[in-house]
Amino acid sequence: MRRGIMLGLLAGGVLATSGCGTKPVDSFTLEVDLPATFRFRGDAIYQPATGETCTLPRRRGKRPDFKVFDTPGKPVANRVSFEVPLTEQVDGCPLVLRSITFDMYAKWGERWSDVGGDFAFIGVRDRLEVGMAGMPESGVQELPGRCQWLFRTVGPEHAIRKILKCNSLDAGRQLRMSRAGGVLSRDELYGKTVRMILELTSEERPYMGDNWIRFPQGWKRCLGESPEDQFAFCRGNTTDFKPIKMPDGRKCNIYPTCTE
Repeated sequence: MRRGIMLGLLAGGVLATSGCGTKPVDSFTLEVDLPATFRFRGDAIYQPATGETCTLPRRRGKRPDFKVFDTPGKPVANRVSFEVPLTEQVDGCPLVLRSITFDMYAKWGERWSDVGGDFAFIGVRDRLEVGMAGMPESGVQELPGRCQWLFRTVGPEHAIRKILKCNSLDAGRQLRMSRAGGVLSRDELYGKTVRMILELTSEERPYMGDNWIRFPQGWKRCLGESPEDQFAFCRGNTTDFKPIKMPDGRKCNIYPTCTE
């Protein structure tokens, strides 16, 4: 008799555990592969679900419809991971995840001001448009992107400054015009993984066109109308150039090698 009772209790426990295990996961795992020195901050934005008539409370310094994911930069490439809820309740108003904006910052030089940044964006929709790729069978959706430093000159000494630019990659790893990130279907995200993979190319290029001429040793800054012309468009003049000031203070005629 006691043996039968014990078996019954065990069976009941297995069923209870099984019931908890099948409870739908109301989140997904967000992974971001970051190049060395990249700092990452993600802002998840929640809005009323489609068809809901409720409104969010007035904001008084706090943003209940925001969730922030932050990580400091590391000297080596690394992966960060977060659990992102797909739904929220704020004062009884059902909210769903609508988007995540990623702010990325990285150092390009030794000075405290030698920092550049860009942002990536993931849109979360109720459903995808026809022809848009959904979640793979593996349960891991990768969003590849490539970042690049763009250089320019500023001030009367034509000092080098850099701007960070990050774009998405297509299936053939070719650079797209669109910002790094992508568009996802909310219904496909439950319990799955989204992995944004950011790489940093070593090749730099000018921030603006028709300001620089490329040579085997690097880039020369066009003279423009005069040595004082800060905009200095080439306008077909491929023989007259001006010196530039490198981040370490050197005066050079060509970037980045300083050798002709």
